[in-house]
Amino acid sequence: MSFLKNLKIVDVTLRESTVNPEYSLSFKEKLEIAKQLDKLNTDVIEVGEIKDEKTDTLLIHTIARILKNSVLSVECGLTEKEIGTAWKAVSASKKPRLHLSVPVSSVKMEYYCHKKPEQVLEMIRILTAHARSLTADVEFTADDATRADRGFLAEVLNAAVEGGARIINLSDSAGTCFPEEMACIIADMKEKVPSLSGVRLSAECSNELGMAAASVFACVRESVTQIKTAIGPSLLPSMDVISDILRVRGDSLGVTCRLKTYELKNTLQKLNMITNTKRSATTVFDYGTQKVNYESTPLNVSADITLVGKHIKNMGYDLSKNDLAKVFESFSKNAEKKEISEKELEAIIASTALQVPPTYKLVSYVINSGNIITPTSHVVLDKKGEQVQGFSLGDGPIDAAFLAIEQITGHHFELDDFQIQSVTEGREAMGDALVKLRSRGRLYSGKGTSTDIIGASIHAYISALNKIVYEEK
Repeated sequence: MSFLKNLKIVDVTLRESTVNPEYSLSFKEKLEIAKQLDKLNTDVIEVGEIKDEKTDTLLIHTIARILKNSVLSVECGLTEKEIGTAWKAVSASKKPRLHLSVPVSSVKMEYYCHKKPEQVLEMIRILTAHARSLTADVEFTADDATRADRGFLAEVLNAAVEGGARIINLSDSAGTCFPEEMACIIADMKEKVPSLSGVRLSAECSNELGMAAASVFACVRESVTQIKTAIGPSLLPSMDVISDILRVRGDSLGVTCRLKTYELKNTLQKLNMITNTKRSATTVFDYGTQKVNYESTPLNVSADITLVGKHIKNMGYDLSKNDLAKVFESFSKNAEKKEISEKELEAIIASTALQVPPTYKLVSYVINSGNIITPTSHVVLDKKGEQVQGFSLGDGPIDAAFLAIEQITGHHFELDDFQIQSVTEGREAMGDALVKLRSRGRLYSGKGTSTDIIGASIHAYISALNKIVYEEK
């Protein structure tokens, strides 16, 4: 009886979203992608290099809290300091991994690293050893390996293994290799670098020529036991194609995987809607995406301030002790009458936390909208006694109003969430608007109430904006 080897599946969608302009993912969408991939039993979820330390670290910390099954891998920069930053971000994960990716072709070494081959080789030794001093789970990628000099590539892989890397990934980032050529490189490296027998071999193949899936499975025949996939507009092989090949030909290849194939179709359909949605170049909204809903249990009057605080932190807020106390006081009064849902807790935070002197006040707004014209908005705000105005087109009247405010402030803030709900009934019903803006990794919420939903939305946006301005003075 022959046993099937477990083929590790690495999803790099979140990494790709940081470098591929065809992706346009909000903070919340990235969390939902990680959550769904974890449910599928994806072996490794890989995120990109940290560029904005505060925002990216918050994202990685939040992902780490929600993962139950998957390894969380963070790509490092090419300095010891950047490796330390990556480790600080990912170390809270149950299964953390550091991923060091270094270009090894002459073209990329010169262009990206501005170093000669011998300098790159020394850098790899130092950086791999430093990463290994922080964690045992270190992956090394030889980027553009298929265009590298074979002798130098062998030296690179040997240096990475000696430095402590336990996974060696060969990347055909140019996407120019035929499957048999990719397999030949793997076989050649196994012969030239005996130490590769003691580590996991991985392959990453681009689909430039439409042969990515064939190439990775040609590598699997050469004892590769980890491959990289992605969802959406990436050139890496898609997870559903890989799953189908394993289902039909896995036995003949001697491999299987841990993916929950019975859930794969529905989950990937949901994730493809997120990653493939096309957005207007200007709109602040994410039209066409499925609303991301986090599963949460309503809180009742027995919840103490620690539990409420933990719940608020999981929602993405970072409140001061003083603001948390105010929110908990309001929560307790409301919880005496009923259980408090996450939506209701959002409203309490918006109306209670970080109440600040207003930098901006609404003076007036004019909206032109209809089914045969592009919506336009003219917004006038008072800023410390001076009237400032903005004019903008938008994908809808509220979108146009928000863009006009952005024009006034000169800043674009990520619209993390936007909700409208009726407070009273009838034709003159009052409506509540909740706006959540993200700035420098922190979440700020504002609430507005009016019989006019556009007015309520503008008031909510300005409320959140004033909190950002006050905090970032």
